[in-house]
Amino acid sequence: MNIILLGPPGAGKGTQARHLVETRGMIQLSTGDMLREARNSGTEMGKKVAAIMDAGKLVTDEIVIGLIEEKLTTEKGAGFIFDGFPRTLAQADALSALLTKLGQSLHTVIEMRVDDEALVERITARSTCGGCGEVYNDKTKPIPADGKCTNCGKENDFVRRADDNEESLRTRLMEYYKKTSPLIGYYYAKGDLRPVNGLADIKEVRASIAAILG
Repeated sequence: MNIILLGPPGAGKGTQARHLVETRGMIQLSTGDMLREARNSGTEMGKKVAAIMDAGKLVTDEIVIGLIEEKLTTEKGAGFIFDGFPRTLAQADALSALLTKLGQSLHTVIEMRVDDEALVERITARSTCGGCGEVYNDKTKPIPADGKCTNCGKENDFVRRADDNEESLRTRLMEYYKKTSPLIGYYYAKGDLRPVNGLADIKEVRASIAAILG
C-alpha cells in the first residue's frame, strides 16, 4: 500500500505519518530526510546532492525521483508514505511513471484539509521534542509539567522552529497554494483523493485515516 499525505505546512502530515509507521509498519519517505541522508552517505548520488545543496541550488526532480526509486527498491515494509512529495504536477507525473515502472501503484491520496487562520494559530504555538520529534502545542497539548517528553522521555529538550511565526507561515502557505494545491484537482480527477479534517483532534484524524486505509 502506497499513500500520499497532502496538505499545507503544519497540517499534521508528519505526526500522522509517524503513527502509520509505528502501527502499520509502513515506511515514511520525507524528501528532506532523504536529501540529508543522501548528503551524508558518501555515495556518488550523495556527493552530487551535497554539491548542489552547498551551492545553494535546488535539487532537481530527477535526483529526488532517483532517491525515491532507491528506497522503493531496497527497503521492505507494509507500504510507503510519501510526505512532502510530490509538490508539483510534474513531480506527480514522475512519481506515477516510477510506480508503473516498478510494478507498483498508489493506493490513495489523503488530503489534510485545514483553515488557514486556525492553522496559523496552531503552528505559532507549536514546539517539538529535540529527541524524537513529538509535537506539542501551548494550548491543545502543552509540554508536561515535569519537562519530560511523553514519547521518548527526554528531559527539557523542546524547540520551536525559527520559521514557526506568522509571517513565515503565511509565506509558506502562499508557496503551497501556488505550487502544490493543483495536486488536489489532479488526484481528485484520478479518483484517488480522500479528504480528512486536519484540524480535528490527533486521535480523530488517526481514526479518519484508518477508516480510509481499511
